[in-house]
Amino acid sequence: MIIGIPKEIKPYEFRVAIVSDGVEQLVRRGHQVLLGTQAGEGSGITDEEYKAAGAEIVPEAAQLYERAEMIMKVKEPQPEEQALLREGQIIYAYFHFAASEELTRAVQRSGAVAIAYETMHTADGRIPALTPMSEVAGKMAVQEGAKYLERPMMGRGILLGGVPGVDPAEVMIIGGGTVGANAAKMAAGLGARVTIFDINLERLRYLDDVMPKNVTTLFCNTHNLRDKITTADLVIGAVLIEGARAPVLITEDMVKTMQRGAVIVDVAVDQGGCIETSRPTTHGDPTFIVHGVVHYGVTNMPGAVARTSTIALTNATIGYAVEIADKGWARAAADNPVIASGLNICRKQITNRAVAQTFGLALSDPAAMLA
Repeated sequence: MIIGIPKEIKPYEFRVAIVSDGVEQLVRRGHQVLLGTQAGEGSGITDEEYKAAGAEIVPEAAQLYERAEMIMKVKEPQPEEQALLREGQIIYAYFHFAASEELTRAVQRSGAVAIAYETMHTADGRIPALTPMSEVAGKMAVQEGAKYLERPMMGRGILLGGVPGVDPAEVMIIGGGTVGANAAKMAAGLGARVTIFDINLERLRYLDDVMPKNVTTLFCNTHNLRDKITTADLVIGAVLIEGARAPVLITEDMVKTMQRGAVIVDVAVDQGGCIETSRPTTHGDPTFIVHGVVHYGVTNMPGAVARTSTIALTNATIGYAVEIADKGWARAAADNPVIASGLNICRKQITNRAVAQTFGLALSDPAAMLA
C-alpha cells in the first residue's frame, strides 16, 4: 500500500503522524511511504532521518494526496486538504467529527474512509490511540493553568501550590478519566487542593484510593458544581463521550460566580467543550476573558510538546496502521474490532452512532460496509 504522511497545516500544530521507526516498520513489510517535505521538523525529525528509514520525500501536498492510498495524519483534514480527498482513500487521524458538521459533510462527500483515532476502543473500553494524547493534555492543562493564574497573564496572581503560611490554589477537575486523572496527579504534585468530579462512582472510588491526600472526589451534579466553582482558582474540563459532543456542565451563570482572574482550561473543546463560555483557540492566541475569568481553549494542546506527543502517538497507532496497510481497511476492520470501532465515515455513509445523532444524519451499519 502507498501511505502518505503530510506535513500538518493546522496553525501551531508541530506534531507529525509517525516517527522514522514507524516508517521503517511499514517499509519492511513492503509498503511505500510518502512524506511531506519537513513534515517532522516541528518534532525534531529531519527529512534525512525519514529517507534513511525508507521514505520518499514529496514536496507538494497535492501530489502526496493524489498518490497515497492511505493518509496518516494527526489533526483532522483542514479545508485545503478536504479538497484533496478522494473516494476510497483511507484517512487515519484524529477527526472529532461531533465538533464540526462542516468537516463531517466534507469527508462524507469525498467518499474517503475515515478511521478516527478517538473512537477506536477495546472490549474493556480503553481508547488506545487517544490515551497518550489525553495523558499529555491532562498534564499540560495544569501547566497552562498555573501559567495563566499569574497576574501578568490576567490571572489572580496565585501560585498553584502556595507556600508555608499561604493557602494553595483550589483546582476543580470535571471528569475522572485519563485527562482528569493526569491533571489531578500533576496539580496535587504541585501542592494544590484538588477536587475531581465524575458521575461514575466506581471510578471515584478508584481515584479516592490511588490519589494523594490533597485530592478529594465529588459526584458530578449541578449542586456540587455550583457550590465548588465559587472558590475555584483553576477549573479543568476533562469530559469525554466517545465520538459525541461533550455535554455542557458549566453554564455561563456558573462562570459569572467565579472569582475574577480565575482560569478555565477546557480540554474538551476538541469535542465542542464542556464549559458554555469556552470556544476554540490556538497556541498563538490561547486565551480570552469572559466575566473576568481567563479561558484557555487550545484544540491541539499536545502540539506544543510535539516531540513527546509524536513519539507517544506513533507508539499507539503504528500497530493498527500496519494491519490496515497489510490487509486493506475492510479486512482489517472485519478481523479487528478495534479498527472497526474507528470507522466513522465509509462509502459516503455515517457509521458512528454518536456522530449521526449529533447532526441528525442517517446511520449505516458498519458491518454492512465490511460485507
